[in-house]
Amino acid sequence: MTGAAPRRPLAVLVFSQVLSGAGLAAGITVGALLAEDMLGSTGLAGVPSALFTAGAAVGAAGIGRLSQRRGRRAGLVLGYGAGVLGSLGVVAAAALGSVLLLFPSLLVYGAGTATNLMARYAGAELAPPERRGRAVSTVLCATTLGAVAGPNLVTATGDLALAWGVPRLAGPFLLAAAAFGAAAVVLAALLRPEPLPQPAAPAAPSAPGPTGGPRRGLLAGTAVMLLTQLVMIALMTMTPVHLRAHGHDAQAAGLVIALHVGAMFLPSPLTGRWVDRVGPQRVAAASGVTLLAAGLLAMLAPPHSVAGLAVALVLLGLGWNFGLVSGTAWVTEALPPARRATSQGLVDVGIALAGATGGMASGPVLAAGGFPVLALVCGVLAAVVVPVAALGARGAGGAR
Repeated sequence: MTGAAPRRPLAVLVFSQVLSGAGLAAGITVGALLAEDMLGSTGLAGVPSALFTAGAAVGAAGIGRLSQRRGRRAGLVLGYGAGVLGSLGVVAAAALGSVLLLFPSLLVYGAGTATNLMARYAGAELAPPERRGRAVSTVLCATTLGAVAGPNLVTATGDLALAWGVPRLAGPFLLAAAAFGAAAVVLAALLRPEPLPQPAAPAAPSAPGPTGGPRRGLLAGTAVMLLTQLVMIALMTMTPVHLRAHGHDAQAAGLVIALHVGAMFLPSPLTGRWVDRVGPQRVAAASGVTLLAAGLLAMLAPPHSVAGLAVALVLLGLGWNFGLVSGTAWVTEALPPARRATSQGLVDVGIALAGATGGMASGPVLAAGGFPVLALVCGVLAAVVVPVAALGARGAGGAR
C-alpha cells in the first residue's frame, strides 16, 4: 500500500488495540499469583506465563497463515475470539479449583495476546515504507490505555469476581474476556478496506525468499525480538511474586506492572520516528543497553523498595519497546509481500516460544537463586542484543 495511510482503517485498528490492551494485561498482572495459589509452589509460578506464551506461538502461526489466505481482518477476529474462550476458561478453572482446566485455558488465552501483538503488522501495511516505523508504533501505542488501566483494576475486578462467587485473582480474566470480545466485534464490523488485500491471481508458486543482506536483516531483526521478549517475560513474570514475598500486596504489584506496561507501549510514537530516521539497527542496539540497565537496577533494588523496582520495570518495558519496534520494521523490510503474513506469523511463533522459555525458566531461577540472580541473568542475556544488532547492520551496509 502506497501513499498516506487511510485514516479510517487505521483508526479502527487503533480503537481495537485500546480495547484489547486490557485483556493483554490480565495474565501479566495476576497469572503468576493465581498459579502460585492453585499449585502451592513458587517454583511453578512461571507456568502461566510459559503456557500463554506457548499458546501465543500456536496462535501466531495460525493467525499468520489465515491472514495470508483470507486477510488481516479474519486472522485478528479469530485470534481475539480464542482469547475470549481462554479467558472464560481461566475463570472457570479458578472457580472450580481445577488445574487440569487452568492449563489448556491459559494456552487458548495466549492466542488473544498473540493477536494483540500481531496487529502491529496490519499497521505497517497501512503505511508506505518510509513511515513504517511510525505506523507500527501508532498501533502499539494504542494498546497503552487499556494495558495500563487493566493492572490498576485488579481490586475492582477482584471485588466483582468475589460478588459472582469466583476467586478474587480470576477477576482480571473476566475483564480480558470482555476486552477481547469487544475488539473482535469492532474489527469484524468496521475494519475496511482490508489492510492486506489478496492478489487477483495466485502468487507464483516459487516466490524467492530474502537473500544476502535482506536475509541477514531478517535473521537479525528476528533475533532482537526473540532476546528482548525472553528477557522481558522472565523478569516481569517474577516481579509480582518477588513483591508479595516481601510483604507488598497485589495493588502494589499492579502499580508496578502498570508502569511497566505503559513503558512497553507509550513511547512507541517516538521510537517509530527514531527507527524511520536512523534505521532499526541503532534502535535495536539501544534496546540491549536499556535492558541491561533494567536487569542491573532490578538486581540492586532493595526488596522493600517498590519505587526501585518500578524504575527497573519501566526500563525493562522501554528496552522491549525499542526491540519490538525496530525488529518489526527490520523484518518487514526484508520480507516479500507474497510471503509476508505467513513469515511474520512464524517470526511471532519464535517470539512466543522465547517468552515461554523465559516464563518457564524464571520460576526455578527465582526459587534457586533469588530475584537478584534472575535479574542479573536477564541483564547478561540482554547485552547479547548489541552484537546481534551490529552484525545485522554490517550486513545491511550500516544504519541509515
